Parts: sequence; C-alpha cells; structure tokens
Amino acid sequence: MDFGTTLTKLRKELNWSQSQLADKAGVSRVIIGRFERNEALPSIEVAKNIAEAFQISMDQLIGEGQNAKFDKKTLKRIQELDLLEPEKKKTLFDLIDTYIRDAKTRQAYAY
Repeated sequence: MDFGTTLTKLRKELNWSQSQLADKAGVSRVIIGRFERNEALPSIEVAKNIAEAFQISMDQLIGEGQNAKFDKKTLKRIQELDLLEPEKKKTLFDLIDTYIRDAKTRQAYAY
C-alpha cells in the first residue's frame, strides 16, 4: 500500500477531515491532500508529527519494518517486558504462549 492510501485509510478510520489531521500534524490541509494523492511525500519531521497524531509508529505509518503492525501501546509493552525480572518475564511468556496456542487450536478446528 502506498503512503497516500495508508494516510487516507488511517484518517478515515478516525473520521477526521483533512483539516483536522493538518491541524494535529502542524501542516496545511492542502499538503495533506497532496500526500493522500501521492503528489508529495512528507519530511521526516512531518511524518513523525502525523504518526504522533495517529498514535502509531513511523513503521506503521509507512507500512514497513518489523514494527509496522504494532501500535505504540503494544510496542511500549514489549519494551517494558524486557525490564521485568526473569521469573516474571517467563510467567508472562508462558501465559502469552497459552493464549496463542488456544487461538491457533480454535482456528484449526473452525475450518
């Protein structure tokens, strides 16, 4: 998916107008329109402001990188997991693994 399509999709998911996004990102409505039509690409600073407005990572905004599928809350939780004591971390990973295993089992039997 190209940048303009991603930007439009994210904006519409929040029911924001181009003007609302422009205000949050600190740019003009006209430039948001140009981004959405793929007539221009934002500077890194503007892309950062847009990502912050949507509360997503830059990876997610451009749809690339290993973190593209994660929102900022999920990424923050993953980073904080690494700070836990080893035993607590193991307990959480065991719990996560159990939920993932159960979800995969349900999917397998649903078809």
